[in-house]
Amino acid sequence: MGLTEAFLGWPVVRQLTGNDPLGRGAAAQSARTAALQPRTATADRVARTVCPYCAVGCGQLAYVKDEKVVQIEGDPDSPISRGRLCPKGSASEQLVNSDRRKTTVLYRRPRGTEWEELDLDTAMSMVADRVADARERTWQDSDEQGRPLRRTMGFASLGGATLDNEENYLIKKLFTALGAVQIENQARI
Repeated sequence: MGLTEAFLGWPVVRQLTGNDPLGRGAAAQSARTAALQPRTATADRVARTVCPYCAVGCGQLAYVKDEKVVQIEGDPDSPISRGRLCPKGSASEQLVNSDRRKTTVLYRRPRGTEWEELDLDTAMSMVADRVADARERTWQDSDEQGRPLRRTMGFASLGGATLDNEENYLIKKLFTALGAVQIENQARI
């Protein structure tokens, strides 16, 4: 780069000789800054989603490139959050892409000291078998006076705040159909 080019590249010279006399736009911008573009510009697609952190249900836009989330921003079309996210919601891209994120089912046997990986089908079968067993062992068809109860006290449900209303509704329906009495979610506690 020659001396003249270097001189003409100074911001104050660009400000005085260009179309930005107040130095608030292109005159104050370096070549490196002018070449920058947002991560969202190169995304292959945008997925609308809901923040997983609390029961508010803020809308998010997840920008995906090469099947990897590269940026998460608030969804301006969301009637709940209108494009805003709290600090945890803003950092949820790190939750998705963390190298410490567990992506397999871990199981520790009774009185065991180590975790072992299970495939999802095996884990789901174990849960279903245990629910059916607990329901069968603890089923109460009627009380001492013969009044119908049709319930089990053998298990309960406690949903987390990361579940939305629809998920909590379906869980409530499932556990009610199974005969559970104690059905709650963290958002109500």
